[in-house]
Amino acid sequence: RAAAALLGAAAGLVLLLAGAGLGMLGAVLTGPAWPPGLAPASAPALSARLGVEVTDDDRPGALVVGVQAPGPGFTAGLREGDRLLAFGAARIDTAADLARALARTPPGTEIRLTVRHASGGYGQLTAVPGVLT
Repeated sequence: RAAAALLGAAAGLVLLLAGAGLGMLGAVLTGPAWPPGLAPASAPALSARLGVEVTDDDRPGALVVGVQAPGPGFTAGLREGDRLLAFGAARIDTAADLARALARTPPGTEIRLTVRHASGGYGQLTAVPGVLT
């Protein structure tokens, strides 16, 4: 009787393991059921970069505090002390606004920048954000 109970338990364990194995096989064949937004990326997404460092201060716009030379921002004419006010049609009030606008822009897309230069004058620049390495 003990041998029969042991055999029944072993058979249950085999079925349990087989079920887990089949579940894993199903995940391999159909892909795991990842929660939205948490699925692993197959390749890193390419996001556009201007090659500038910006910060916030007490005025609207993203204040340029660093420019990578060479880089898309430098090539467009951005310099330290410039204040980015618009990125295409998007108004830029903060550095975060610029980051969001860049995130929506595919690399290689020509974009019009509205800038207030450190000298006080306003300008329109054309930039082509790219992938910086």
